[in-house]
Amino acid sequence: MNRQDRAKQFAPFEALKGLREALAEKEYEHEKAQQRELSEDEANKIQASLIKLQKGDTVQLTCFESGYYIEVKGQINKIDFIFKYLTIGEGKVLFDDIYEINNI
Repeated sequence: MNRQDRAKQFAPFEALKGLREALAEKEYEHEKAQQRELSEDEANKIQASLIKLQKGDTVQLTCFESGYYIEVKGQINKIDFIFKYLTIGEGKVLFDDIYEINNI
């Protein structure tokens, strides 16, 4: 048996194709969370921070999106106090989905 054929027998083998990907997807789905309610103090702190923000500020947000808490970092392109959202890059974040704001 030549060296190349001999090496093949020790190569990693995946008996069930796609099992690893399916498990990763299930794990991701399992991590989904319900949106938690903010306390009055937390809501007031976020509202005070939102009022201080201006277009062009760079911020890091923790927000809730589609069942997951995510970190968003970038420059504010637009703040709309009437419809209660801000735009960072191409994404729109609703004020009600924000859990933490940090100016950078």
